[in-house]
Amino acid sequence: MSNVVKWGILGTAGIARKAVVPAILRAENAEVMAVASSSNKQKAEEFADLFDIPKRYGSYEELLDDQEIQAVYIPLPNHLHATWVKKAAEKGKHILCEKPVSLTEKETKSMIEVCEQNNVVFMEAFMYQFHPQHQRVKELIESETIGEVTSMRSAFSFFMDVEAQAQNIRLNREFGGGSLFDIGCYCLHVSQYILEKEPNQVYVSGHIPPEFGVDLTAAGILSFEGGITASFSCSFQQPFENHYTIIGTKGRIDVPAAFRPDVTEGDGRIIVTNQNGETTEERLSGDQYVLQIEHLSTCVLTGETPIYDNEAMLKNMKVLEACHKSLHENRQITL
Repeated sequence: MSNVVKWGILGTAGIARKAVVPAILRAENAEVMAVASSSNKQKAEEFADLFDIPKRYGSYEELLDDQEIQAVYIPLPNHLHATWVKKAAEKGKHILCEKPVSLTEKETKSMIEVCEQNNVVFMEAFMYQFHPQHQRVKELIESETIGEVTSMRSAFSFFMDVEAQAQNIRLNREFGGGSLFDIGCYCLHVSQYILEKEPNQVYVSGHIPPEFGVDLTAAGILSFEGGITASFSCSFQQPFENHYTIIGTKGRIDVPAAFRPDVTEGDGRIIVTNQNGETTEERLSGDQYVLQIEHLSTCVLTGETPIYDNEAMLKNMKVLEACHKSLHENRQITL
């Protein structure tokens, strides 16, 4: 049995070109064998030439019919995730699907069911969680370095010229656009991942211009049992930031490059401030995109369950859907 997983790429999206395909090429247990474009084969040819990918297909179906391909990466627009995850699973392909994995909890559940019926590994691509800085944060919380955790704050934003990019899929409501679905989902995920709890109430507010029908900016608060809260903000209309802070009774932990440490060559920083205002800093490096690919490839090769499993995906989507509903209906949602 080969110790390398052969990957196919469904689509030629920017995230595939800039981050994920290069990560597969750097990974020790993975290789890219094929790429497909549904609009025209020339796109697939050009994409494949960039990375010396041997097989190029003019439809996703052709790639899924390729018996040599073991796993697929799906970077398609959000509203297409459910359809192609199910089609890939039915062809026996293991799947890494871009976030958000779908648009509703019900849709995600149906995707998981098809994947389980076909015995394929399925994981949503929250790549940031594979960077070692987050496990270290969990260790610091567990050792009560900052006392008892009381709250958490997170933010993920970047500036987009929405007038110039009016056709961007991030601004299309039918495609699952909006800052909450695109980047706010990281804040929701990290709040649950770090606190190891599920919220029981959510409230989100934001700016939804009528000409787009999606949120350009959103902010909200998650309430957890025991009185812990997690606030977050996300935006297409603010300078780049991607950080979180955990506050405890005896100090706080700041992670300034929480979601995109790859921007600074994988350099993660953890700053601990005690109750006297004294700080200590740790640095941890990691190639989070490669670590994600290698983890999923290992699961394919060994039959192990991903650390971010189907149950966790479903729980995360439940919270994301509730937050989206709260945002558009302007009311608190109880989970």
